[in-house]
Amino acid sequence: MRKIKEMLACALIVCLLTPMSAQAALSVLPLVEGTPIGVNCKSAVLLEASSGQVIFEKNADEKRPVASIVKMMTILMCIEAVENGRVSLTDSVNISKNASGMGGSQVLLDTGEVQTLEILLKSAIVASANDAAVAIAEHIYGSEDLFVQEMNKRAKELNMMDTVFLNCTGLPESGQHTTARDVAAMSQALFQKDIYYKYSTVWMDKLDHLDGRVTDLTNTNRLIRLYEGCDGGKTGSTNEAGYCISATAKRSGMRLIAVVLGADAGKTRFSVAEDMLDYGFANYRVTAVAEKGTRVKGGMKVAGGREDSVPLELNGDLHLLMNKSETADIELIPTLPDSIRAPFEKGYEIGSVDIVRNGRTIAKIPVVTAEGVERERFFDAWERAWGRWLF
Repeated sequence: MRKIKEMLACALIVCLLTPMSAQAALSVLPLVEGTPIGVNCKSAVLLEASSGQVIFEKNADEKRPVASIVKMMTILMCIEAVENGRVSLTDSVNISKNASGMGGSQVLLDTGEVQTLEILLKSAIVASANDAAVAIAEHIYGSEDLFVQEMNKRAKELNMMDTVFLNCTGLPESGQHTTARDVAAMSQALFQKDIYYKYSTVWMDKLDHLDGRVTDLTNTNRLIRLYEGCDGGKTGSTNEAGYCISATAKRSGMRLIAVVLGADAGKTRFSVAEDMLDYGFANYRVTAVAEKGTRVKGGMKVAGGREDSVPLELNGDLHLLMNKSETADIELIPTLPDSIRAPFEKGYEIGSVDIVRNGRTIAKIPVVTAEGVERERFFDAWERAWGRWLF
């Protein structure tokens, strides 16, 4: 057992030196106490996207209205509905009177107008269009009310425990609220979707209506033009919510997310987000720790199987966010049995590795069998015994 643990630790230490793909591994406590820079807004969170590690936060659990930031969940659920085959981007969507009557930001859809779901999704992402958001909701679940119910279910799945959605647009409604921490979780989920960036990076476009009208689309997130590496985000503003943004940028393979809620002006929310991202890129880097599929040398003893041992591998990736001035102080603690009994299939989980940083467990990576092993048959045992007798 000790030998297996030692070999596993050595295999994982090698992983520290190898570039690897990112995968989420949430960590609870922020890396920095307080706010190391001026953050002129009510609430804020800065985090690294692949790990979910919070760098710093301000009033992250304060419940607040966030205006059109709510549409991030609408957009996420639309993309997920496309991914799971519930709807298609090529679907024709008939615009209802309810959708066309939405106030606030809109793309001036008419009752009875037909647009593809893709056009509506682009309109919601680029122009923050309320009419497009409601049309999306109605198309996927039949009504905005049913869609909102699913929004709240999805929020719970994302551990957004301080969020209540009452509509899919973010238009003011008493009792609708979320937090900077929950917005960060929602943002992290959305910013993992490759298809999102097809539209979030559009600065200006046009929407053609069937009656010949044309609506200009202008991205509400000006950081995609003004901030290096920014390729997505969502803005929102109302009198009660103030000015809000969740913005993301990627540099040198590291993606950061800056959530700014309750700024006093549109210009302020952008400048605060820029300052937060600047701080993150200047002070932090991502270190690769483990890669899914990495073999653990030595294997595992098999009892009652056609093979005496089976190779093991890691079933998860891990990147750690670290200050550029610090060195990795990481301990790898495996938990494995002495043996495994056949039969079992490839990918059977037999244990795990705790990733411990500065005495605190920050992640757990499953260890699985790299191959399957069938149950030993009578003739297998007979052949082995005969072989030992001969040789």
